[in-house]
Amino acid sequence: MTDNLNVTRNGQILEIVLNRPKGNAIDAKLSRRMGEVFASFRDDPELRVAILTGAGEKFFCGGWDLNAVADGEEYTGDFGEGGFGGFPEMDNLLKPVICAVNGYALGAGFEMLLNADFVVASDNAQFWLPEAQVGVAPDIATFLLPKIMPRVKAMELLLTGKRLSAEDAAGLGLVNSVVPQAQLLDHARELAHRIMKSAPLSVAAIKEVVRETETLSFADCYRDLRAGKWPEFEKMLASDDATEGAKAFQDRRDPAWKGC
Repeated sequence: MTDNLNVTRNGQILEIVLNRPKGNAIDAKLSRRMGEVFASFRDDPELRVAILTGAGEKFFCGGWDLNAVADGEEYTGDFGEGGFGGFPEMDNLLKPVICAVNGYALGAGFEMLLNADFVVASDNAQFWLPEAQVGVAPDIATFLLPKIMPRVKAMELLLTGKRLSAEDAAGLGLVNSVVPQAQLLDHARELAHRIMKSAPLSVAAIKEVVRETETLSFADCYRDLRAGKWPEFEKMLASDDATEGAKAFQDRRDPAWKGC
């Protein structure tokens, strides 16, 4: 453990555990360290999926450390390469991040989930945004929630601090699945292994295209596809793996991905 993070390699999975008692809150120093960890994950060709969770059974992440705020840490300060939490602003992170929410996810600890690729939650998890009640506004949630859920529901979360249960969050499309807490990490690992059955270059291309087309029309998406504007997508098309899947299907065997 270093800098309130437990980082473990589990085969091709990188497991990152926030371990900062009492509430796994994040200050700028810890966020910058998380950015370094996610950058190392991004750059390591042997790693395919990251799982982020919290230590203990009560808190996934208590958000931005209010003690640091009271001591003068700035709202728009230096939170590291990937922004608050290490990955939400890391545009060149083309590998999946699974957040395994083991308890309370509040404030920025809830917001970081909005840029995760998968969110799985324990049945005791709760999600809420208390920022307006402590004199600030949530940034990521204000940017994204009205775009990914009904506006009236988003405004209720943003302006009232309403708490969501894990089942509530799943019903709003913010969580993939809800499981008993004792099964959470095993469930996240099972999901990671399912992802790793897909070709790594295909996964990277999908993440790239999702990012690049968020604000494009359908016609503009095809314009950029035909113009070859997506490097990871072009790399995928030119790869050996692009034909390996079909060959494996023909041979009735599992594909042997090379990542090239």
